This record gives sequence, C-alpha cells and structure tokens, in this order.
Amino acid sequence: MYELITLTDSCHYFSMPSKIGLYTVGKDAYLIDSGNNKDAAKKILKTLDAMGLDLKAVLVTHSHADHIGGCAFLQERTGCRVLARGIERAFTQFPILEPTYVYGGFPPEALRHKFMLATPSDAEELSLDGIEIIDLPGHSFDMVGYKMPDGTVYLGDALSSPETLEKYSLGFMWDIKAQLETLDRLETLKGERFVLSHAEAPDGLTELIEVNRQAILKNCDMILSLCTELVSVEELLAEIFDALSLTMTFEQNALCMATLRSYLTYLENEGLITLVIDDNRLKVKKETV
Repeated sequence: MYELITLTDSCHYFSMPSKIGLYTVGKDAYLIDSGNNKDAAKKILKTLDAMGLDLKAVLVTHSHADHIGGCAFLQERTGCRVLARGIERAFTQFPILEPTYVYGGFPPEALRHKFMLATPSDAEELSLDGIEIIDLPGHSFDMVGYKMPDGTVYLGDALSSPETLEKYSLGFMWDIKAQLETLDRLETLKGERFVLSHAEAPDGLTELIEVNRQAILKNCDMILSLCTELVSVEELLAEIFDALSLTMTFEQNALCMATLRSYLTYLENEGLITLVIDDNRLKVKKETV
C-alpha cells in the first residue's frame, strides 16, 4: 500500500485505496487525483520530495472525495494548481455539494466525513497542452481521463472491477445512459496501458468493459422485475436490498437511493417505466411492452 509503481520513464501510479497517477516531465510532476485526505497526500509528497520532483498540478478526474481529498494539503504545501472540468471544478471548490446532492438536502453529520466531504481547494478550469483529455461522464458529471504522450491512459472510475461490481451491485452512478455511452467510447480507445482507480486491466479494457455493461443491464432487469405492481421508490430500494441479501446503512441508503433514482430516470426515458405520484408517494409503474 502507498507503493509507487513505475510504468514508463514518465508515467507511474501510487498503489493506494484509490490509485493516484504520476506523470513527470523532467523534474516537473503532475498528479492524476490526490487521494482521499491529507494523510495520503503527505505520503505522496514525501515520495515526490525524495525523487527531487516539483509538483506543478493535480489533474482531477472527478470530484468525489476519495479523488480530491488531498488537493487542499498539496496546494497549501507546494502552491500547485488544481485543474478540474466543469461541474467537477465547482465540486472541488465547494465539496459540500457532494453530500448535498447525494442526500438531496442539507446533509446530516453521517454523510459529512472524509469519504464524502473533502477539504475545499482553489480549482481552475481544466486546460492542458500535450495531454489528451478523454470525456468519461456517467459515474460523475464531467469525469475525464488523461492520455499521456507515451500512450499511458489514466481512467479514474470509468470502470469497476468484477469484485467491486459483485460486492456493490448498485454502485454509485450519476447518469446511466452517459455511462453506457462511455463504455461504448472506451471500446475504441487506443492506449499502451491503462490505469484505473479501483480495478486492474493488464490485458486491455475489452473484457472489463463488457463486465461493467452487463452489470448495468442486470441492475435494469432486477429493477424491472421488482416493479410488477405499483411500488414506491423507498419500498423498491428496500426490495432491492432484500433481493441482494444486504443490510442497509444510513450511507448506503443515501448513495443507493441516488443511484436508484438515476436508474429510474434512465428506464423512464427508455419507455420501460413511468414515475407517478400515488397516495402522496413517488411510485414506479412498469409499462407493458
């Protein structure tokens, strides 16, 4: 853990709970994400100092706390820039937005911890020369990946491992349609090697892409199978947890409810369900095809 893995002369990554990329140009260093808190950032900075590297910028893939949690510490210690795209920039500047949109209101203390609420940093709009920016929306609003000149591609949370998909069947996702389109886009992505935050892809992306696609389609089928009668969204979430033999926690309720609502939006847009208000409750009605 926290070991620096060298891929090429200029591309590396820190083996951490959420992998952190490192790209070097001479003595200049660029991180891809920053870990989930200042403790991770301290370990990274210690390694960079030992290598005689000068941190110039953190390139944010997306603004979830486990990817931007170290930005503020690194910026304070080194004066480095933090670069993020669009809405991800806003969330990096104002991290309270993450637990707020997951919860759907002012977030309770149970959702304001280091895994969901990062320290704010002074993020700038993403603009780079010599590094290709890859659009990867779906898991988050404006998530991006980075393709380096030597063909190394850092892909953030664009793909999950089979183990993660098995354990967290309803893993957090913002836009189901956008994620499916991202999977299609990844099938044509060329690269020499791929670094994913929470998965391994030593033999390329093809198999992992299909595993992720099938996981989404399986979730859609499960949701539809539980909507044989008019059912409230709250009850539907409980039935999903029962079907998966899971015990819900407060945090899982917030994260999985947000994800379920995203699935329901996708399924309604596909003409497979209708969201209705019945008996003062938001309910799901399955459409007959």
